[in-house]
Amino acid sequence: MQTDDAALVEQYLEHVRVGKRLAQRTVELYALDLHKLQQHAAEAGVGLARVQNAHVRRWVAQMHGAGRSGRGIALILSGWRGFYAWLGRNGRVASNPVQDVRAPRSPRPLPKALGVDDAMQLAEHQDAQADPALEARDAAIVELLYGCGLRVGELVGLDVTASAAARGWVDLQAAEAHVLGKGSKRRTVPIGRKAAQALQRWLALRPQLAGEAPALFTGRGGKRLSAQAIWLRLRQRSLRAGLATPVHPHMLRHSFASHVLQSSGDLRAVQELLGHANIATTQVYTRLDFQHLAAAYDAAHPRAKTKRASD
Repeated sequence: MQTDDAALVEQYLEHVRVGKRLAQRTVELYALDLHKLQQHAAEAGVGLARVQNAHVRRWVAQMHGAGRSGRGIALILSGWRGFYAWLGRNGRVASNPVQDVRAPRSPRPLPKALGVDDAMQLAEHQDAQADPALEARDAAIVELLYGCGLRVGELVGLDVTASAAARGWVDLQAAEAHVLGKGSKRRTVPIGRKAAQALQRWLALRPQLAGEAPALFTGRGGKRLSAQAIWLRLRQRSLRAGLATPVHPHMLRHSFASHVLQSSGDLRAVQELLGHANIATTQVYTRLDFQHLAAAYDAAHPRAKTKRASD
Protein backbone atom coordinates (compact mmCIF):
# COMPACT_ATOMS: atom_id res chain seq x y z
CA MET A 1 0.00 0.00 0.00
CA GLN A 2 2.79 2.41 0.89
CA THR A 3 4.57 1.57 -2.37
CA ASP A 4 1.39 2.31 -4.34
CA ASP A 5 0.92 5.57 -2.48
CA ALA A 6 4.50 6.65 -3.17
CA ALA A 7 3.96 5.91 -6.88
CA LEU A 8 0.78 8.02 -6.91
CA VAL A 9 2.58 10.94 -5.29
CA GLU A 10 5.46 10.73 -7.78
CA GLN A 11 3.02 10.66 -10.71
CA TYR A 12 1.25 13.73 -9.37
CA LEU A 13 4.50 15.62 -8.79
CA GLU A 14 5.54 14.80 -12.34
CA HIS A 15 2.18 16.14 -13.51
CA VAL A 16 2.58 19.49 -11.76
CA ARG A 17 6.24 19.72 -12.79
CA VAL A 18 5.75 18.94 -16.47
CA GLY A 19 2.06 19.34 -17.21
CA LYS A 20 1.44 22.49 -15.14
CA ARG A 21 5.02 23.76 -15.38
CA LEU A 22 5.15 24.85 -11.77
CA ALA A 23 8.36 26.27 -10.36
CA GLN A 24 10.81 23.80 -8.84
CA ARG A 25 10.43 25.35 -5.38
CA THR A 26 6.64 24.98 -5.59
CA VAL A 27 7.00 21.31 -6.57
CA GLU A 28 9.33 20.77 -3.61
CA LEU A 29 6.77 22.30 -1.23
CA TYR A 30 4.04 20.08 -2.71
CA ALA A 31 6.28 17.06 -2.14
CA LEU A 32 6.76 17.99 1.52
CA ASP A 33 3.01 18.43 2.05
CA LEU A 34 2.20 15.13 0.34
CA HIS A 35 4.84 13.39 2.44
CA LYS A 36 2.96 14.64 5.52
CA LEU A 37 -0.25 13.25 4.00
CA GLN A 38 1.39 9.86 3.45
CA GLN A 39 2.57 9.79 7.08
CA HIS A 40 -0.90 10.61 8.41
CA ALA A 41 -2.52 7.98 6.18
CA ALA A 42 0.02 5.33 7.19
CA GLU A 43 -0.58 6.06 10.89
CA ALA A 44 -4.34 5.73 10.30
CA GLY A 45 -3.83 2.45 8.42
CA VAL A 46 -5.42 3.62 5.17
CA GLY A 47 -4.09 4.15 1.67
CA LEU A 48 -4.20 7.62 0.12
CA ALA A 49 -7.10 6.62 -2.14
CA ARG A 50 -9.16 5.54 0.91
CA VAL A 51 -8.69 8.74 2.97
CA GLN A 52 -12.03 10.15 4.16
CA ASN A 53 -13.19 13.61 5.13
CA ALA A 54 -13.12 12.66 8.83
CA HIS A 55 -9.45 11.69 8.54
CA VAL A 56 -8.51 15.06 7.07
CA ARG A 57 -10.44 16.95 9.74
CA ARG A 58 -8.68 14.98 12.47
CA TRP A 59 -5.27 15.70 10.95
CA VAL A 60 -6.09 19.41 10.71
CA ALA A 61 -7.01 19.40 14.41
CA GLN A 62 -3.73 17.65 15.23
CA MET A 63 -1.68 20.17 13.26
CA HIS A 64 -3.50 23.05 14.88
CA GLY A 65 -3.03 21.54 18.34
CA ALA A 66 0.68 21.16 17.64
CA GLY A 67 0.92 24.89 17.06
CA ARG A 68 0.89 25.18 13.28
CA SER A 69 -0.66 28.44 12.12
CA GLY A 70 -3.95 28.65 10.27
CA ARG A 71 -2.13 30.03 7.24
CA GLY A 72 0.34 27.14 7.26
CA ILE A 73 -2.49 24.60 7.49
CA ALA A 74 -4.35 26.33 4.67
CA LEU A 75 -1.30 25.97 2.40
CA ILE A 76 -1.01 22.26 3.24
CA LEU A 77 -4.72 21.70 2.57
CA SER A 78 -4.38 23.48 -0.77
CA GLY A 79 -1.69 21.01 -1.80
CA TRP A 80 -3.73 18.04 -0.63
CA ARG A 81 -6.84 19.37 -2.36
CA GLY A 82 -5.03 19.63 -5.68
CA PHE A 83 -3.69 16.09 -5.31
CA TYR A 84 -7.15 14.62 -4.72
CA ALA A 85 -8.65 16.67 -7.54
CA TRP A 86 -6.07 15.07 -9.85
CA LEU A 87 -6.88 11.61 -8.46
CA GLY A 88 -10.57 12.26 -9.13
CA ARG A 89 -9.94 13.30 -12.74
CA ASN A 90 -8.04 10.07 -13.22
CA GLY A 91 -10.78 7.92 -11.69
CA ARG A 92 -8.76 6.96 -8.61
CA VAL A 93 -11.19 8.41 -6.01
CA ALA A 94 -14.95 8.99 -6.07
CA SER A 95 -14.81 12.27 -4.15
CA ASN A 96 -12.29 14.78 -2.82
CA PRO A 97 -11.96 14.31 0.98
CA VAL A 98 -10.34 17.75 1.36
CA GLN A 99 -12.89 19.69 -0.65
CA ASP A 100 -14.92 21.24 2.18
CA VAL A 101 -12.20 21.27 4.86
CA ARG A 102 -10.99 24.70 5.92
CA ALA A 103 -8.06 25.69 8.08
CA PRO A 104 -8.66 27.31 11.48
CA ARG A 105 -8.71 31.07 11.36
CA SER A 106 -5.49 32.71 12.40
CA PRO A 107 -5.72 35.62 14.84
CA ARG A 108 -5.82 38.89 13.00
CA PRO A 109 -2.37 40.49 13.33
CA LEU A 110 -2.27 43.74 15.24
CA PRO A 111 -1.49 46.81 13.16
CA LYS A 112 1.90 48.36 13.75
CA ALA A 113 1.61 51.72 15.46
CA LEU A 114 4.21 54.11 16.80
CA GLY A 115 4.34 55.06 20.43
CA VAL A 116 3.28 58.62 21.18
CA ASP A 117 6.87 59.74 21.79
CA ASP A 118 8.10 58.30 18.49
CA ALA A 119 5.16 59.84 16.60
CA MET A 120 5.90 63.23 18.12
CA GLN A 121 9.60 62.86 17.33
CA LEU A 122 8.79 62.22 13.68
CA ALA A 123 6.21 65.01 13.45
CA GLU A 124 8.58 67.56 15.01
CA HIS A 125 11.63 66.55 12.99
CA GLN A 126 13.14 69.31 10.85
CA ASP A 127 15.93 68.81 8.34
CA ALA A 128 17.88 72.06 8.15
CA GLN A 129 20.02 70.71 5.28
CA ALA A 130 17.08 69.90 3.00
CA ASP A 131 15.57 72.07 0.29
CA PRO A 132 13.07 74.31 2.19
CA ALA A 133 10.20 73.55 -0.21
CA LEU A 134 10.78 69.78 -0.04
CA GLU A 135 11.15 69.96 3.74
CA ALA A 136 7.87 71.87 4.08
CA ARG A 137 6.11 69.40 1.77
CA ASP A 138 7.34 66.31 3.61
CA ALA A 139 6.49 67.81 7.00
CA ALA A 140 2.93 68.53 5.77
CA ILE A 141 2.66 64.93 4.49
CA VAL A 142 3.57 63.58 7.93
CA GLU A 143 1.12 65.91 9.67
CA LEU A 144 -1.79 64.90 7.42
CA LEU A 145 -1.06 61.17 7.68
CA TYR A 146 -0.65 61.23 11.45
CA GLY A 147 -2.94 64.17 12.27
CA CYS A 148 -5.87 63.08 10.08
CA GLY A 149 -5.41 59.32 9.78
CA LEU A 150 -5.51 59.38 5.98
CA ARG A 151 -4.73 56.42 3.77
CA VAL A 152 -1.83 57.08 1.43
CA GLY A 153 -4.19 56.81 -1.57
CA GLU A 154 -6.44 59.46 -0.04
CA LEU A 155 -3.44 61.72 0.53
CA VAL A 156 -2.19 61.25 -3.03
CA GLY A 157 -5.62 62.20 -4.40
CA LEU A 158 -5.82 65.57 -2.63
CA ASP A 159 -5.92 68.75 -4.70
CA VAL A 160 -5.31 72.29 -3.46
CA THR A 161 -8.89 73.35 -4.12
CA ALA A 162 -12.24 71.73 -4.87
CA SER A 163 -13.17 71.13 -8.50
CA ALA A 164 -15.37 68.83 -10.53
CA ALA A 165 -12.33 66.66 -11.33
CA ALA A 166 -10.89 66.60 -7.81
CA ARG A 167 -10.89 63.32 -5.91
CA GLY A 168 -10.22 65.22 -2.72
CA TRP A 169 -9.16 68.64 -1.50
CA VAL A 170 -8.30 70.66 1.59
CA ASP A 171 -10.26 73.56 3.00
CA LEU A 172 -7.95 75.38 5.39
CA GLN A 173 -10.55 78.02 6.25
CA ALA A 174 -12.88 75.30 7.53
CA ALA A 175 -9.92 73.21 8.78
CA GLU A 176 -11.17 70.16 6.86
CA ALA A 177 -9.89 67.63 4.36
CA HIS A 178 -12.38 66.10 1.94
CA VAL A 179 -11.17 62.69 0.78
CA LEU A 180 -12.29 59.85 -1.46
CA GLY A 181 -11.84 56.61 0.46
CA LYS A 182 -12.34 52.92 -0.20
CA GLY A 183 -15.41 52.01 -2.18
CA SER A 184 -15.48 55.56 -3.62
CA LYS A 185 -16.94 56.79 -0.33
CA ARG A 186 -16.34 60.42 0.51
CA ARG A 187 -15.74 61.66 4.02
CA THR A 188 -14.62 64.83 5.72
CA VAL A 189 -11.94 64.78 8.42
CA PRO A 190 -10.82 67.66 10.64
CA ILE A 191 -7.39 69.18 10.15
CA GLY A 192 -5.71 69.94 13.47
CA ARG A 193 -3.82 73.11 14.28
CA LYS A 194 -0.36 71.61 13.71
CA ALA A 195 -1.39 70.06 10.40
CA ALA A 196 -2.95 73.36 9.28
CA GLN A 197 0.25 75.24 10.13
CA ALA A 198 2.33 72.70 8.21
CA LEU A 199 0.01 73.00 5.21
CA GLN A 200 0.23 76.78 5.26
CA ARG A 201 4.04 76.61 5.22
CA TRP A 202 3.95 74.15 2.33
CA LEU A 203 1.40 76.13 0.32
CA ALA A 204 3.56 79.26 0.63
CA LEU A 205 6.51 77.41 -0.96
CA ARG A 206 4.55 75.05 -3.21
CA PRO A 207 4.68 77.28 -6.38
CA GLN A 208 8.44 76.66 -6.50
CA LEU A 209 7.75 73.00 -7.27
CA ALA A 210 4.20 72.71 -8.51
CA GLY A 211 3.51 75.80 -10.56
CA GLU A 212 -0.17 75.74 -11.52
CA ALA A 213 -0.66 71.99 -11.02
CA PRO A 214 -3.85 71.07 -9.12
CA ALA A 215 -2.29 68.33 -6.95
CA LEU A 216 -1.62 69.28 -3.34
CA PHE A 217 1.59 67.25 -3.12
CA THR A 218 3.89 67.27 -6.13
CA GLY A 219 7.49 66.76 -7.07
CA ARG A 220 9.49 69.14 -9.19
CA GLY A 221 7.66 70.09 -12.37
CA GLY A 222 4.23 69.77 -10.79
CA LYS A 223 3.79 66.01 -11.19
CA ARG A 224 1.53 64.54 -8.50
CA LEU A 225 3.48 62.45 -5.98
CA SER A 226 2.78 58.72 -6.23
CA ALA A 227 2.05 56.49 -3.25
CA GLN A 228 5.42 54.81 -3.82
CA ALA A 229 7.23 58.17 -3.68
CA ILE A 230 5.51 59.02 -0.39
CA TRP A 231 6.46 55.62 1.07
CA LEU A 232 10.09 56.28 0.16
CA ARG A 233 10.15 59.87 1.45
CA LEU A 234 8.53 58.85 4.73
CA ARG A 235 10.92 55.97 5.23
CA GLN A 236 13.91 58.26 4.70
CA ARG A 237 12.48 60.94 6.95
CA SER A 238 11.78 58.53 9.80
CA LEU A 239 15.35 57.23 9.72
CA ARG A 240 16.77 60.77 9.67
CA ALA A 241 14.53 61.58 12.63
CA GLY A 242 16.28 58.83 14.59
CA LEU A 243 13.45 56.30 14.77
CA ALA A 244 14.60 52.71 15.14
CA THR A 245 11.92 51.36 12.79
CA PRO A 246 11.36 52.69 9.25
CA VAL A 247 7.88 54.22 9.10
CA HIS A 248 5.38 53.67 6.29
CA PRO A 249 2.19 55.70 5.66
CA HIS A 250 -0.25 53.15 7.05
CA MET A 251 1.75 52.99 10.28
CA LEU A 252 0.91 56.67 10.81
CA ARG A 253 -2.78 55.93 10.17
CA HIS A 254 -2.62 53.16 12.77
CA SER A 255 -0.83 55.51 15.17
CA PHE A 256 -3.51 58.16 14.67
CA ALA A 257 -6.28 55.66 15.46
CA SER A 258 -4.52 54.16 18.45
CA HIS A 259 -3.62 57.50 20.02
CA VAL A 260 -7.07 59.04 19.52
CA LEU A 261 -8.66 55.94 21.03
CA GLN A 262 -6.28 55.99 24.00
CA SER A 263 -7.18 59.61 24.69
CA SER A 264 -10.91 59.55 24.01
CA GLY A 265 -12.09 55.95 24.33
CA ASP A 266 -14.65 56.81 21.62
CA LEU A 267 -14.62 53.88 19.21
CA ARG A 268 -17.46 55.23 17.06
CA ALA A 269 -15.66 58.53 16.55
CA VAL A 270 -12.49 56.71 15.48
CA GLN A 271 -14.55 54.63 13.07
CA GLU A 272 -15.94 57.79 11.46
CA LEU A 273 -12.54 59.46 11.27
CA LEU A 274 -10.97 56.41 9.61
CA GLY A 275 -13.88 55.83 7.25
CA HIS A 276 -14.41 52.20 8.27
CA ALA A 277 -17.68 50.76 7.01
CA ASN A 278 -17.73 48.14 9.78
CA ILE A 279 -16.87 48.92 13.39
CA ALA A 280 -15.33 45.45 13.72
CA THR A 281 -12.46 46.78 11.59
CA THR A 282 -11.94 49.59 14.09
CA GLN A 283 -12.12 47.32 17.12
CA VAL A 284 -8.61 46.01 16.43
CA TYR A 285 -7.36 49.27 17.91
CA THR A 286 -8.91 48.39 21.25
CA ARG A 287 -6.38 45.55 21.38
CA LEU A 288 -3.59 48.03 20.76
CA ASP A 289 -5.03 50.23 23.50
CA PHE A 290 -5.08 47.26 25.89
CA GLN A 291 -1.46 46.52 25.04
CA HIS A 292 -0.62 50.11 25.95
CA LEU A 293 -2.41 49.77 29.29
CA ALA A 294 -0.75 46.41 29.99
CA ALA A 295 2.68 47.88 29.28
CA ALA A 296 1.95 50.78 31.62
CA TYR A 297 0.86 48.33 34.32
CA ASP A 298 3.99 46.21 33.91
CA ALA A 299 6.19 49.29 34.14
CA ALA A 300 4.49 51.01 37.07
CA HIS A 301 2.41 48.73 39.26
CA PRO A 302 4.19 47.47 42.42
CA ARG A 303 2.62 44.02 42.15
CA ALA A 304 3.78 43.68 38.55
CA LYS A 305 7.32 44.58 39.60
CA THR A 306 7.17 42.12 42.48
CA LYS A 307 6.10 39.35 40.13
CA ARG A 308 8.93 40.03 37.72
CA ALA A 309 11.48 40.10 40.53
CA SER A 310 10.36 36.67 41.76
CA ASP A 311 10.30 35.05 38.31
